[in-house]
Amino acid sequence: MPKCPKCSKEVYFAERVTSLGKDWHRPCLKCEKCGKTLTSGGHAEHEGKPYCNHPCYAATFGPKGFGRGGAESHTFK
Repeated sequence: MPKCPKCSKEVYFAERVTSLGKDWHRPCLKCEKCGKTLTSGGHAEHEGKPYCNHPCYAATFGPKGFGRGGAESHTFK
């Protein structure tokens, strides 16, 4: 029986959501930043942790803006 990466309990077939190559309980698949419940495939990941695409992933790991636009107005981490 696979274990949920969030709570480490067994995941039964009826409650399983597969995402990031792992089996999760539906309520355990949440955004690491805001806690929003996510759907399988409807999110982004960073270092194996799920994040909602917008705004959490984009704001945390996307380009940081400054200036008035143009190629020099973004920095990446």
